[in-house]
Amino acid sequence: MLIHPWDSATEDEALDFVRANEFGHLIAAGRDREVPVVVPTQFLLTGDRTILLHLARPNPIWAAIAENPVVLLSLAGDWSYVPGAWKALPGQEDPRLGVPTTYYAAVQLVCRAEVVTDAEGKTEILREQLAHLETGGELADPAEHMRRLPGIQGLRLTIQQVNGKFKYGGNADEQHRRYIAERLDERDGPGDAAARRHLLRRLDG
Repeated sequence: MLIHPWDSATEDEALDFVRANEFGHLIAAGRDREVPVVVPTQFLLTGDRTILLHLARPNPIWAAIAENPVVLLSLAGDWSYVPGAWKALPGQEDPRLGVPTTYYAAVQLVCRAEVVTDAEGKTEILREQLAHLETGGELADPAEHMRRLPGIQGLRLTIQQVNGKFKYGGNADEQHRRYIAERLDERDGPGDAAARRHLLRRLDG
């Protein structure tokens, strides 16, 4: 993806977004395929460099990973449409000439995939995911579902490259960005609060 210098995220900033948005698209190009395999999936980022997930055994992504273990995990969110008029300061600029845009965050992680097929390894992945998602701890241990384990395979992804883009008006001056932040606060539509937080965080940080 194109990342202008003013939209570029630090690695820590990008990984914080990944931790806060644990659902994305896993993309495996395979080798000599006309179309890559794209799988929407939940995942867990453990530490700073390892991602855990599991998928059904019939999933077509396994064949693509066998051909090429380098995969891409793509996330996008916290988006908000910015009308053209918001890009023009009142009384100073013609709102008809404002150029509309969309604010959003996007992170793409280049990873090397390791397929986990043994029962113990798959159970450990499930335990880590459940410990994170089922904080009440009331579910049975995954080992009690041993008969179902053959129906899934685990994936351990090692992050090799982090590409983060936070497109929140970084090419505009502070006055314009604060004006847009006020408009986002007033509208308070889906995504507006998150977009405003990103805008102000990057402006004030």
